[in-house]
Amino acid sequence: MKKNSWKIRALALTLMAVCWLSGCSAHKEISVTAAETQEETRELSLNTETEAETQPEAEPEERCEKDGKIQSYLTGEWTDVAKANRRPLAIMMSNDKAALPQYGINHAGVVYEAPVEGSMNRYMALIEDYDDLDRIGSVRSCRPYYTFFAREFEAVYAHYGQNTFALPYLEQMEHLDGIKGNGASAYFRTKDRKTPHNAYASGPKLRQAIEASGYADAYPESYEGHYTFAPESAPVCFEDGIAAVKVVPGYQLSNPWFEYHPEDGLYYRYQYGGPHMGDEGQIAVKNIIFQYCLWKYYKPTEYLDIDVHTPATGYYFTNGHGILIRWEKDGAYGVTKYYDMDGQEMYDIDLKGSLGLVIGSEGEGISRLVREKCDFIASIPMAGEINSLNASVAAGVLMYEALRQRRK
Repeated sequence: MKKNSWKIRALALTLMAVCWLSGCSAHKEISVTAAETQEETRELSLNTETEAETQPEAEPEERCEKDGKIQSYLTGEWTDVAKANRRPLAIMMSNDKAALPQYGINHAGVVYEAPVEGSMNRYMALIEDYDDLDRIGSVRSCRPYYTFFAREFEAVYAHYGQNTFALPYLEQMEHLDGIKGNGASAYFRTKDRKTPHNAYASGPKLRQAIEASGYADAYPESYEGHYTFAPESAPVCFEDGIAAVKVVPGYQLSNPWFEYHPEDGLYYRYQYGGPHMGDEGQIAVKNIIFQYCLWKYYKPTEYLDIDVHTPATGYYFTNGHGILIRWEKDGAYGVTKYYDMDGQEMYDIDLKGSLGLVIGSEGEGISRLVREKCDFIASIPMAGEINSLNASVAAGVLMYEALRQRRK
């Protein structure tokens, strides 16, 4: 049996409140590798599945064609040019036990997992090559926050119905609904499962529905991709980060977890007490991102209103280790960027208004739990061979900078 894997997995929310952050400012975006120790905030690079020895100061490879292949926007892996330059499918999938296994999920390059009502969690799988997949799903209905995830990848969004609160968002995007419109002919129900777990989509018919709807096939010229991928010569490795042999998202009903296998560098997923199997084998991933979000209910219902715009914290796990990260979204429909927590230079942060300063120790800085409670992380630019100040001096410097900004 062929073993496929999600190359990247992004977790949209756990309902365990770890830290809610507000406010943002511009970050300098550069790639992070294991060897870099710069003090500005750095955009994270994600690993591809190819392993190699770490080389310091390596720059990400530019996306260019080689022998009829180009790097995928979803995985960073070399993919047939026609398929890699084609907008992906973003399709909703059930994770109810009665709906397992999910068909087609082993072909996904990115999978978002987020909670819905009733303590359930649901997937949105982004798939580049789905032309030959005769059965994808089971397909479930849309929730508003998934529409923002799909638009980050310029994807055609596929779903089987929606709740009332998602309608305004669907009207603003290109989507294929299994209940009505041009997309309905691409979906079918099977007799091997009970409703609502028996709705599936046909890859070839989805292609026909996209054409019939007049949706663009290729990415827009302005699209620059979602992730920055580390070059194969310098994979991301957080040896000084959190040891992450087992990663537990915290969902209650399916009780999922990931186990790291050093022999192939992948995290294998488990849930409902055993291996999480797609129709083509156990699901295994290279990268895991936890993205914590603010949330509330659409009262008086139990539908979740998950805020995927207000910056907050999370975690990035790869190669058996993880680090605390910060995320922020580039505009209402832009991509979400993930940064390490080394901090912006204080000159680039708005220190006016109400402000409470938390000063870390000279040797180890601020603890992880305290970092998670902070709205932003600031660093004091240093010159020469001195790389830290004692706490009282650091506090004085920051307070003076806050005063300087307020006197402008």
